[in-house]
Amino acid sequence: MPPTDITLDEARSPVVETISDCLGRGDPEAPSGNVGVRIDAERVAISPSGIPYHEIGPGDVPIVDLDDEVLEGELPPSSEPPMPTTVYRHRVDVGGIVHVHSPYATTFASLRRGIDPVHYLIAFAGKGVPVAPYARNGTAAIGRMAAETMGDRTVVLLRSNGGVATGPALDDTPTVGSRVEYRTRIEWQASLLGEPELIDDELDAFIDYFREYREAPWAVGRIRPTRPARLAPPRATAAPEPRCSPRRRRRTAPGR
Repeated sequence: MPPTDITLDEARSPVVETISDCLGRGDPEAPSGNVGVRIDAERVAISPSGIPYHEIGPGDVPIVDLDDEVLEGELPPSSEPPMPTTVYRHRVDVGGIVHVHSPYATTFASLRRGIDPVHYLIAFAGKGVPVAPYARNGTAAIGRMAAETMGDRTVVLLRSNGGVATGPALDDTPTVGSRVEYRTRIEWQASLLGEPELIDDELDAFIDYFREYREAPWAVGRIRPTRPARLAPPRATAAPEPRCSPRRRRRTAPGR
């Protein structure tokens, strides 16, 4: 189980930061969803409902137990708490969960189409991403379907809903989700031009590589550390890697 010796403030702050990175840019086309982080064996901090993403502060984040009972906080939790809490009950190795209705992954989920291994970045999620059977959001059934379909993978698609990405800590989770969304877009674009080829034979090596990446000393036991150096230093001109989806750059007048 991920380390749990954190305070409520230490759990709530990364929830707010992840919401800001992934959901809270005030963009009407930005994906919606929810975020959760495990505090200990019995408690979870989960994003609230009934408040715009960009207005959420640490004190607004409710604390719930694994039976979905609110333990602390004035705002109600996300309308889908049975989904993350069920995953937490089934997977003691999961510390962070991000559920996002990102456009490409949600398109595949709506088609009941899983994500195939046509690009090596799928290894972040395993050998592919399956689609869980449909269940209405906010019910115990959707959590059960998500946990059972995910198995020991890190990502699952929810039919006609969106995607669920998990990680040992919340800081890992948006990266997994963004790479799956990117990889889903690649498969979609490739399928418009032809039949994408699978790379099944190479996946075990990539899965081992990414496992070592995640288990490196700087990646163990963190909730929101300073971002570590990459395994291979990027070129000085490289753009920073997006966490969930690229932010829109504000246009400025010439000369500014």
